[in-house]
Amino acid sequence: MKSVLKMALVTALLLTGAETVFAGGGDRVGTAGAVQLQIPVGARGIALGGSNIAATSGIDALFWNPAGVPLTDNSVDVTFSHMEYIFDLGVEYGAVAAKAEDIGTFAFSIKSLSIGEIDKTTTLHPDGTGATFTPQFLTAGVTYARLLTENISVGVTATYISETMDLVSADGMAFNVGIIYRNLADMQGLNFGVAIKNLGPQMQYDGSGLIYQAAVDDLNRPPQYYKAEAAAFELPSTFEIGLAYAPVFAEVNQVKVLANFQNNNFAEDEYRMGLEYGYDGMFFARGGYVLSPEDDNYAYSYSGGAGVKYDMGGSTVEVGYAYRHFEYYSGNHVFDITLGF
Repeated sequence: MKSVLKMALVTALLLTGAETVFAGGGDRVGTAGAVQLQIPVGARGIALGGSNIAATSGIDALFWNPAGVPLTDNSVDVTFSHMEYIFDLGVEYGAVAAKAEDIGTFAFSIKSLSIGEIDKTTTLHPDGTGATFTPQFLTAGVTYARLLTENISVGVTATYISETMDLVSADGMAFNVGIIYRNLADMQGLNFGVAIKNLGPQMQYDGSGLIYQAAVDDLNRPPQYYKAEAAAFELPSTFEIGLAYAPVFAEVNQVKVLANFQNNNFAEDEYRMGLEYGYDGMFFARGGYVLSPEDDNYAYSYSGGAGVKYDMGGSTVEVGYAYRHFEYYSGNHVFDITLGF
């Protein structure tokens, strides 16, 4: 009974906050900034179409739902990931998570975009000045999560955001919070999850790139230097709620059916579905599908992937691959490796 009350209290707090933050999200499509926060990481979750809010665990949970981080048998997990993103962009990701007895689980993660050099252009030289610059987009997160009871876990992540475009830059903070309830209503294998992501104050670009020289025609003085003030922008907050069910089959066969609803503060709502089959806890096949009924030009739809996990006696190594279809360009290829100790 106490478990149910704790679950109800935490979920009510999350839902109350979400009702205020996400009202009317579809009216502001495309107006958020710091969209790098929404680029997913982790082959398993991407292969499942992001439907794993209620069924994510261990270090793989850091992006999807921090409440899943303590749901692992390992004391320490380390993961590395590479994604071939759209328009020849690369996404590099690394994380480490460690359990502290009777305190909880702590984790650190870092994600960066490999954009490469871009030619500088001006109004006088629209084809390029001959100079180049390299944008830098980086996020670094610190996570704390713990089990409240045997079936209820919660987690929170604080993420530092850094964006640099030549001579201007912006910094900010974002927060994720989540909860997972396993074996909901005493039904074995039924999980319920809630996550609110990317909550934080507005960000604003600043730097010497906003300084320009101009003259006022009706004043008798030479050109002066002025500094433009960039408009502030909000973070791309999301609210997700999902279910996962793992029916009991033969011991060597495991199946998980997953479904999520995602409300986006600056985009149309999404529905996500996923299916995972595992053989003897070693070989995994995954598939997912995302749809947004209110968006006729939605870029993503189906995804799929596979994973192999090997137990080396006291430690584990897991290699994963995922492919995510992109409607208007080549699809995303994701590779990762996770070590558990």
